[in-house]
Amino acid sequence: MERSRADSTDSRIASGGIIPGSGGVAAFRVIAPMPSVIPVLISVPHAGRAYPEALLAAMRDSAVAPARLEDRLVDRLALAVGKETGAGLLVADAPRAMIDLNRAPHDIDWGMISDGANSARTASAVPGGRARGGLGLVPRRVPGVGELWKAPLAHAELIARIEGVHQPYHACLSEHLARLRARWGAALMIDLHSMPPLPLRHGSAAGPARVVLGDRFGASCGGSLVATAFSCLAEARMVAAHNRPYAGGYGLDRHGAPRRGIHAMQIEIDRGCYLESRLMEPGDGFDAMVTLLVGLVRRLAGQVAMLGSGAGAGDDAGGWAQAAE
Repeated sequence: MERSRADSTDSRIASGGIIPGSGGVAAFRVIAPMPSVIPVLISVPHAGRAYPEALLAAMRDSAVAPARLEDRLVDRLALAVGKETGAGLLVADAPRAMIDLNRAPHDIDWGMISDGANSARTASAVPGGRARGGLGLVPRRVPGVGELWKAPLAHAELIARIEGVHQPYHACLSEHLARLRARWGAALMIDLHSMPPLPLRHGSAAGPARVVLGDRFGASCGGSLVATAFSCLAEARMVAAHNRPYAGGYGLDRHGAPRRGIHAMQIEIDRGCYLESRLMEPGDGFDAMVTLLVGLVRRLAGQVAMLGSGAGAGDDAGGWAQAAE
């Protein structure tokens, strides 16, 4: 990772990884106060927009497909929330079209790899349902767009993407969560995503969910934190769902360890809440969504600090939690 620098808000900004074919562009940014001021790290794995020319040239439809894969501009929400709350940020600049940071490194559709696939296959590398559906480690097809690529991907390019983007991103995420856990006694990763508007569920009087909270059905995050999040959303009259249709992916599976004091929660936000009608640029609801997320992060941070105060947190953790409440 490159040497960090301090900005005017005393946050440290660092970059890490390399986007293959970009001429040295970093794969992600870390923006975090040192030392941390709250025990929360916001991860944004799907909003990257640093597209190498070769990647766009390899696409069948480079005018439409990239934006369909992105969690469009959700990184701008994260940046605004981090500025207001002091939460650390890990923001991917590498695009999801190149490699999906919320997929396991073995979740590969080997049918899209042109060479080396036979030697790379192992009994433990059977692709999951997401890869078979076209949205594995390297996306192959997107609903409404179809096949993404003009030609198969070279195995050497796949390895370059894993080693340049995927591995350093998750290593950095592990490092920062461990640092938060050491300082506060507990830590929370919020994996921030956005989703297309959901259909109205039959029999629902409240309307479709505008936010979906995922915790891998209780495996990645303490139930009290999830309950606090739902309470905060209910106070804001925001219709929310739990784990359906999005329970979280590889990020929560790899990093969530509530018994060790590291909690991981995925938050999916309806793009219509913060983008304009074309779902491409910030809309009238952007500021209101920032306000909602700021309140949510502050509430969760206070609770995480209190959870950690009895598990080896620093002397300042309990005091911060009381102040936050």
